[in-house]
Amino acid sequence: MSLSRMFRHLLTTPWQVRRAFGVTALDAIQDAVRACEARHPGEIRFAVEGALPLPALWAGLTPRARAVKVFSDLGVWDTEHNNGVLIYVLFADRGVEIVADRGVGDARVPPSEWQACCRLMEAQFREGRFAEGAIAGIEAVAGVLARYPPARPDVGNELPDAPVML
Repeated sequence: MSLSRMFRHLLTTPWQVRRAFGVTALDAIQDAVRACEARHPGEIRFAVEGALPLPALWAGLTPRARAVKVFSDLGVWDTEHNNGVLIYVLFADRGVEIVADRGVGDARVPPSEWQACCRLMEAQFREGRFAEGAIAGIEAVAGVLARYPPARPDVGNELPDAPVML
C-alpha cells in the first residue's frame, strides 16, 4: 500500500463525493441507465464509493476486489439471464472497475472492451467532469452490451436503475 493512496482515502470526505455526484448528477445517471437499458437486454448498476476504510487499505484491498464484493452485495449477479454489469467508481482513486456477470462477461466480451469504458470515465473524472464521465461510461457500456448481447432475450428491468452511493 502506498502512503499517497492511504492519504487520499483518509482525506476524502463524504462532502467531496456528494459535491461530485450531487442530486442532479445522480438523476442524470439514473436517466442514462434507464435509456441505455432500453437498447439492449443487459442490466447496468452504477455504484460510487468515496473511500476505503484504513483496514481495507492496509490489507491491500484492490479496487477490483472491492468491485467484485459490491457486485455480490448489490445482487447484480441475480438476474434471470446472468446479464448484470456493475460500474464501480472508487472516488478517492478516481478509478473505475466494471464487473460483468457470466452472460456478458469475459467469455463473450473481450476484457479490453470493458477497460476502454473504464479509461473513458477515468479521463473525465481526472478533469472533474464526474456526471459527464459517468454518463459517457454508461453509454459506452451500453454500446458493448449492444454488440455482445446476452444469449437470451430481455425479460424487463430486473435491477434498480438508481445509482448507489456506498
